[in-house]
Amino acid sequence: MKRNVLIASILLSFLILGGCAAVSVKPPTVTLADIGIIEAGLLEQRFSCKLRVMNPNDVEIPLTGLNFEVEVNGQPFARGVSNKPVTVPRLGEEILEVTAVSTLANVLRQITEWKSGENPALTYRVKGSLAAGSLGWLPFDESGKLEMPRVQEKD
Repeated sequence: MKRNVLIASILLSFLILGGCAAVSVKPPTVTLADIGIIEAGLLEQRFSCKLRVMNPNDVEIPLTGLNFEVEVNGQPFARGVSNKPVTVPRLGEEILEVTAVSTLANVLRQITEWKSGENPALTYRVKGSLAAGSLGWLPFDESGKLEMPRVQEKD
């Protein structure tokens, strides 16, 4: 009897491990598609962020939420969370509209650096995790660069 229980336990372990391997997915790619100002207060600012979630897998991924941070030119800029459910289709994409919050210091630092002309390019990084139900938390970390036009002062 004990031998049968041992064999059944071993077979069950192999089935569970095999099932986990079959459910393995690649993390989606998340990029910053757009950002706009919702509200600008003295102590904090709220931004509307559009995040493009691209699913490279042959299975759809149901998302129940996410947390993220945005860096601009290597400095913290804004962060946010969302609990809006969305399903990203297999080999497809979805745009998530989320809110991010920043402090006045973060915004002023970016404006000062841009106006100084020292760094005409704007680099950004968006990183965080997607809550994907039974798949757990799927991390993401993507970067991009936008060349900004130089501001010419009038003589």
